[in-house]
Order: sequence, then C-alpha cells, then structure tokens
Amino acid sequence: MNSTRRHIVIGVTLLCASTAPVLAPAAEPLKVGLILPMSGPFASTGRQADAAVKLFIQQNGSTVAGRQIEIILKDDGGISPDVTKRLAQELVARDKVQVLAGFGLTPLALAAAPVATQAKVPMIVTNAATSIIPQRSPYIVRTSMTLPQVTAPMAHWAAKNGIKSVITLVSDYGPGIDSEKVFVKEFTAAGGKVTAALRVPLRNPDYSPFLARVKDAKPDALFVFVPSGEGAAVMKQFADRGLAGAGIRLIGTGDILDDDLLPSIGDAALGVVSSHHYSAAHTSAENRAFVAAFTKANPGMRPNYQAVGAYDGMHLLYAALKKTGGNSEGTKLLDAMKGQSWTSVRGPVTIDPQTRDVVQNVYIRRAEKRDGSVYNLEFETVEKFRDPGVQ
Repeated sequence: MNSTRRHIVIGVTLLCASTAPVLAPAAEPLKVGLILPMSGPFASTGRQADAAVKLFIQQNGSTVAGRQIEIILKDDGGISPDVTKRLAQELVARDKVQVLAGFGLTPLALAAAPVATQAKVPMIVTNAATSIIPQRSPYIVRTSMTLPQVTAPMAHWAAKNGIKSVITLVSDYGPGIDSEKVFVKEFTAAGGKVTAALRVPLRNPDYSPFLARVKDAKPDALFVFVPSGEGAAVMKQFADRGLAGAGIRLIGTGDILDDDLLPSIGDAALGVVSSHHYSAAHTSAENRAFVAAFTKANPGMRPNYQAVGAYDGMHLLYAALKKTGGNSEGTKLLDAMKGQSWTSVRGPVTIDPQTRDVVQNVYIRRAEKRDGSVYNLEFETVEKFRDPGVQ
C-alpha cells in the first residue's frame, strides 16, 4: 500500500513538473554610465541633469522593454578631460555599462569619444555643444544643441533690428570659438560690423578688463557666450561697469541667462535678448507640466536647458529600447536612436539619422518680469533649425 501511494505521488509530481510553465530568466539590467560635473565650477550643470534623469524615471518607470534601467552616476568635476576619460573607461570595463551619457563641456565629451568607439557603446551627449562632437565617434548621439545652431539666429535677429556694430566676447574653448565664428560670419553677411573679437580664459576668468575695452569702444551691442554658471558674473560686471548706461546692448546665447541662475541674476538681466532652444517660460502644455513636476521634486530649483537635454536623453534611450525590443547591443541600439522624433518640453525635436545631431526650434527671447520673477520670454521662433556647422 505504501509502495503504491509512493508511486502515485511521484507520478503526480512528475506530471506537475512537465506541465508547469517554463520561466525565462530575467533580462539583465541595462546599465547607463552618467558622467556629470557634480562638483566644481559647473556643478549646476550636473545638478540639473541628474535631477531630470531621476524625474524621467519617476514618471516613466525604471523598466522598459523588459530591461531594468540602472543609472551609475560619476562626478568628473567638469574641467579635466583625463578624469572624464578614465571614468568612461572604468564604467565600460569594470561596470559593464551599455550606454554612456551626460558630458558637461566639450573637452570632456571629446575625451570620452574614443572609449565609446572602441567599446561600441552608444554615447548620449546631453549638454556639450561644439559642432564637431558627433563626428568624433560614430556612436555619439546628441540631445542638447550646438552653439552654431543657437548663435546664427541671434546674428540674424541683431542685423534685422538696428544693431550695426558688435564686439563679441566668448570663453576661449570649442563652443566659444564656434559661437564667435558663426556670429561674425552671419552678422557681417547681413551687413553688420564686428569691431573686435575677444576671448576670455575658460578657467578662473576675469571679465573686467575685457568689459572695460568694450565700454571704451562703444559698439551698439556686446554679443556674449560663456558656459552656464558664468552668466551671473558677466551680468554683474556688465552692470557694475555701466555698459548699459553707455548705450551698449547685451545680446547672446541663452547660456548667459540660464534659467537655473536667472532668479539670482535678477533685474540686471531685464531687457537682455538671447537665442536658445529652451526657456522655463516656454508656453506649451508639455513644458508647463514638466516645470511643475521638476520644481515639486526639486524645491528651489527652476529647470534649465541642461535638465531638458538630460530628460530628452532618457526619452531617446527608452524609445530606442522599445524599438529594439530590449536589445541593447551597441549598433542596434544606436540605429534605433537615429531618426527618432518626439514632442519635447522644448518643442518638436528629431535626431538627424545622418549627423546624429538634434534638429529643433530656436527661440529669440527677452528677459522680462513675470509673476514677480525674471524669465526668458520667447517672441520669435526659428523652426526645425539644424546645426549650420562652422566654416
């Protein structure tokens, strides 16, 4: 009897085992190496981008196409290409990341580019803005902007609005040089005159002697590009030296009036006209929802263009993973990113499949008071503008 019962139990157990569903092993997490300046002079860039990545994951979940997204954040300090390259190498070799992202300044993105190429790992540039960056690796995709892309519309606007003579003042590194060359080319082609082109050291800059030269020269306007974080210093010294009182207008790219720093700049920014691809005051429903969610998650912070570059970088990654069905092999994932289009909080954007760069609207804005605070209010739009490059 006991023997018969034992055989029945064994038979039932085997039957259950043979009919139970076979569970596939869970897919490995997809690791993203996020390299940002979380300390040093450009820490505001890192703080904004990191907050935006966290918000996107909070809103869209940490799993996409069956893959758990794991963010590995590294602080490169924002000023040393050697540090950025070493971190990228460690993330690929030791942490086995399948995507690199971030990169606050151009020299840092260029330092990491060979790592992405050798490892065949997609590299999403969410901020660095020199035109040549995607050309340095076939695995680079950019969701931020290029300086020529946001500079050319400013040159065109200035020439059409009574500004005849300009002095340019830029930080002496890739984006600044790009911005200077494009402004000079486009403004002079439209009939304007650039009477001097001034370049300020990127590290430990002192703008005072340059602004003194500008005041003595008395151009109609001063065109400025400095990286985010430096705009407040330029605005303060511009005001302290009385350039506005001397009849010199201040124009530039949106970096000088970074939304994150604009409340601290305050009334000194009023009337400044700039060109950029994003303002926290952009009037779309998507942006209003984004700003509300961002400020709720990060009290005291106003989202800026670096936050939007990172937020859209995550959108691009999620969209590409959905397209590949969760396949994160480098070439497949990169190909899925090419040609992606969506309605961003900044407006419509597309990743050009040939250049792997972003095509987007560029806005002409004026710093004005709204609800007691200073914002960049858009009043003209250049639609679907591509990087014009630097000739």
